[in-house]
Amino acid sequence: MNADQLIFTIDRALHALAAPVPIMGAAAWRPLDTDGKLTTEERTHAAALMRVNHVGEVCAQALYHGQALTARTPKIRQHMEQAAAEEGEHLKLCAQRIGELGGRVSLLNPLWYVGAFTLGAAAGRAGDAFSLGFVAETEKQVEAHLESHLAGAGEVAGGLPPNDLRSRDIVATMREDEARHRREATAAGGVNLPFPVRLAMKGMAKVMTTVAYRV
Repeated sequence: MNADQLIFTIDRALHALAAPVPIMGAAAWRPLDTDGKLTTEERTHAAALMRVNHVGEVCAQALYHGQALTARTPKIRQHMEQAAAEEGEHLKLCAQRIGELGGRVSLLNPLWYVGAFTLGAAAGRAGDAFSLGFVAETEKQVEAHLESHLAGAGEVAGGLPPNDLRSRDIVATMREDEARHRREATAAGGVNLPFPVRLAMKGMAKVMTTVAYRV
C-alpha cells in the first residue's frame, strides 16, 4: 500500500465511523409520532437493536473497503466500491434512528471497523471469486439477522417491538438491499464458501451482535 492509498483508506474509515445523520422528510419514512406508542423499555430495546444494525453497517463498510483495496481486477473493485456506497446509506439511517430513540452507537466501532477491514482485505487477496462468495455469504447471514428483527425472534432478547414502525421500515429496506447485493455477488462469479468458513463467520457475527447490543 503506497502513501496515497493509505491516506485514502484512513479517510474512508473516518467517514464510516463518523457518518453524518441525514434529515429525512415525512414522505420518506413513517412520522415520528409512531414513537409515542413505545414504552420506555421498548424504546431502549429498539435503540439497542438498531445499534447492532449500525455496527453491522460499520462492518459492511469495512469489509467492502478492504475487499476493494485488494481486488484483483478493476471490475470487482468497482463492484465493491458501489456496494460500499449503498451500504453507507444504511449506516446513516441506522445512526439517525438510534438518535431518535435516544440511544447511542457502539463504543467499539473503531475496533469493529479494523477487524472487518482486515477480513475484507484477506478475502480480496484470496481471489475475486472467493471475495464475491464472501460478500454473498455475508449478505445471506445479514438477511437472516434482519429478518429475525422483523419476526420478533432476534439473536439478542427478541426482535423489534411491533409498534416501532419506523425502525421496521428501515430494517425492511435494508433487508431488500442486502438480498440484492447477495444476488449480484453470486451473479458476478461468487463461489460457495467452505463450511468451516461459513461456520466461523456465523460465530463471529454472534459475538458481534451480543456485545454490540450492550456496548
